[in-house]
Amino acid sequence: MQLSKEWLAQLPLTNITSVTPVSGGDINAAFAVQTAHHRYFLKVQPQRGAAFFSHEVAGLALLEPVVATPHVIANGTIDGDGYLLLSWLEAGHGSQRALGQAVARVHQQHASQFGLDHDFTLGKIPKLNHWQHSWATFYTQQRLDVLVKLAQDQGHWSAQRAAHYQRLRKHILAEDHMRTVQPSLLHGDLWSGNYLFTADGTPTLIDPDVFYGDREMDLAMTTIFGGFSDDFYAGYQQVYPIAPGFEERLPEYQLYYLLAHLNLFGETYGPAVDRILNRY
Repeated sequence: MQLSKEWLAQLPLTNITSVTPVSGGDINAAFAVQTAHHRYFLKVQPQRGAAFFSHEVAGLALLEPVVATPHVIANGTIDGDGYLLLSWLEAGHGSQRALGQAVARVHQQHASQFGLDHDFTLGKIPKLNHWQHSWATFYTQQRLDVLVKLAQDQGHWSAQRAAHYQRLRKHILAEDHMRTVQPSLLHGDLWSGNYLFTADGTPTLIDPDVFYGDREMDLAMTTIFGGFSDDFYAGYQQVYPIAPGFEERLPEYQLYYLLAHLNLFGETYGPAVDRILNRY
């Protein structure tokens, strides 16, 4: 994506000296914007308007009081394109133990119900966040069922998967742990690409997809693609110990993220989904 001088002139910045494309994932166009005195990180979503980034802005506002995050400079629409302007973070190296402690402090932020005060349905994976008193109801109806329906619509489902899923679903709804969960603030997409250490070593969370849920769901995501060491979990345990039985419950939460990848990337993730479903 090319940004014209006329487009850039509508940003709330002065004296822009350079704009350089940078890696920003597969969802947004991303740029480093240099002015005479500062550097900024700019995300652009072509022809999607400011609403596309409103969920991320809300998530950063919830995370910022308890963990380092990028600062939101501006969010708006330019010529139909949504944009989010953030502070630039110089990356460095830091402690996995400190990262685990930081995530634990996020999870110590609680709500009275599960969910969030708004849905996010502009992305490829819809997030239905309306409040629920029951975590089992929220997780099955507003997370797993949504992805199963999407997989059916995209031809990634089968009678065998459906049968195993229904058994898993009944297991989740009857599970004792589900009745003891306290709603925790979750990052929502806690893989290794969504944290960094700043130049001074501060653990920092980026690209949140927040809601209030079982903190084990965030931790499950950390186990799927790597990037979190034993020190991370030790640091987490120091601040907010995990309830017994986590290892047994882990596949129930890994399934959500694997179903998301099945829908996004196809049958490459089918065997991993089946390994979990076939346990039930």
